[in-house]
Amino acid sequence: MPADIPYYVWTRGFHNPSPEEIRNLFVDLQGKGINGIIYSAGDQRQKYVNAAEIAEELGLEFYVLIPALIQYKHTKLKKELYVVNGLGDSAYDQPAYPRNHFVCPNRPEIYQYLEKMYEAVLDLPGVDGIQLDVIRFPDVILAKALWEKYDVVMDREYPQYDYCYCDKCVGDFKAQTGINIKEVPDPGKIKEWKHFRYDLLTKLVNHLAEMVHSKGKKINAAVFPGPHSVAMKIVRQEWHKWNLDAFFPMNYNDFYLEDTDWIGDVCKEAVHAVKDKKPIYSGLFICPDPENRDQLKDPEYFGLLPGELEAAIHASVRNGASGICLFTAGRMTDAHWEVFKQVLRQ
Repeated sequence: MPADIPYYVWTRGFHNPSPEEIRNLFVDLQGKGINGIIYSAGDQRQKYVNAAEIAEELGLEFYVLIPALIQYKHTKLKKELYVVNGLGDSAYDQPAYPRNHFVCPNRPEIYQYLEKMYEAVLDLPGVDGIQLDVIRFPDVILAKALWEKYDVVMDREYPQYDYCYCDKCVGDFKAQTGINIKEVPDPGKIKEWKHFRYDLLTKLVNHLAEMVHSKGKKINAAVFPGPHSVAMKIVRQEWHKWNLDAFFPMNYNDFYLEDTDWIGDVCKEAVHAVKDKKPIYSGLFICPDPENRDQLKDPEYFGLLPGELEAAIHASVRNGASGICLFTAGRMTDAHWEVFKQVLRQ
């Protein structure tokens, strides 16, 4: 294992921790070998002030993570700015999945809203940049482990999960291709329609990247694995075409009913997709309750057991990952940290 592999954690600050609590957490993580913090605390600028300053003082990299295209029926955003599925239902009040209130990436108002939201935190002392999260469409096909949870079988693209069919997306696509997608019996078979959605996300991301880079800061994204094997197929992320500084694929193997070898496979795919020109940080999903793992039914609480963590890290790095990101700091048990320590010693 190379000695200079960077390790990151995703962590949250929604409960408004005190400066002392933040400092204690960051000092503890740094002492355990963590080099960078991906910090999520919503869209309120003030929540990041203390955390960014403490991270800078400790010499930790610090990225602000704010979800992009999920906006929970925000009073500042009108209903027409939310995505619409193939049945005509708006994610504003009829999301395909609970809390999946996605906005449309094809709207100038969303460009402006996100740009303003991210600009507000970029100038804070200690902020190295932003991490885009939920920069995607709703899952047209869920990861297989989630099928039972949501009582679905997703053997193809079904209209109730397929987005976006708002007037602007339908009109822009027809102007571009001559195809009225609403008149197509099976839109999932139309390649141009897939590429139209890929391009909507790519244009939005690259617009935000240009803004962030103009301020001398960095921008990366938490993305789905792949991109070809998963991300493009289920959430329309053609992310290897995004002008970002790094990528953090969420290689959550349990969601796809796969083992740690699969983590290595998707890392290799990701490195190849970006032609080894951008860092790939393998995102690993941690089981927060290893002793009761066999009794857990919700895949949201699955994840790597302590005994699997070392294999996942090695599979990632052996297949070209530049580093590792753990989801989340709070899910790591003492047993996980002990394994992590052994990996660092190697």
